[in-house]
Amino acid sequence: MIAGCIMLPVIAILYLRFGYLPVAVDGPVIPFEELLAGTAVQARIAREAPKKAGLPASEENLVAGAKIYREHCVDCHGLPGRAPSAASKGMYPPPPQFFDQKVVGNEQVGPDYWIIANGIRLTGMPGYKPTLSDEQLWQVSQFVLNRGKLPEGARAVLAGK
Repeated sequence: MIAGCIMLPVIAILYLRFGYLPVAVDGPVIPFEELLAGTAVQARIAREAPKKAGLPASEENLVAGAKIYREHCVDCHGLPGRAPSAASKGMYPPPPQFFDQKVVGNEQVGPDYWIIANGIRLTGMPGYKPTLSDEQLWQVSQFVLNRGKLPEGARAVLAGK
C-alpha cells in the first residue's frame, strides 16, 4: 500500500515531465479536464462576483460598453452576423461567440464583470482590471449582459458607424 501511494505520484510526475500530457489546442481532452476546470471557475465566480451592478444599463453606458467591446473583445467573441475570427477558431476552449444564438450569457451582470476584470487562467481570456477603469469594466459588462436588447446607438457602434 505504501509503494502504491509513492508510485502513483511518481508516475503522474513522469507522465507530465516526459511530455505525454496533451497540451496542443487540437489535442485530446484530458479526462475530467472540463469538469474540474469548470467547477473551479464557477465556484470562484459565485463566491467573488459582485451581487449588485456598479452602474445601470443606460443607453449611455451601453454605447460606451459597445465601444470597449469593439476595441478589446471582437477578435475573440465576434460581432453580430459575422463568422468567428481565425484567432477564435484556434483557441481552446473556444471563446463564446456572444452574438451566436446558441450562446446564453450570465443572467446577472456580476459574473460577467468578474470574468472581464479578472480573466480566466489557461483559456486565453485576459483580465482587464489593469487596463480598464472600474467604470469601463461595468460598461462592457452591462453591454455583454444586454447584447440582445441594445439601443440603436450601441448597434451602430458594433456596425462600425
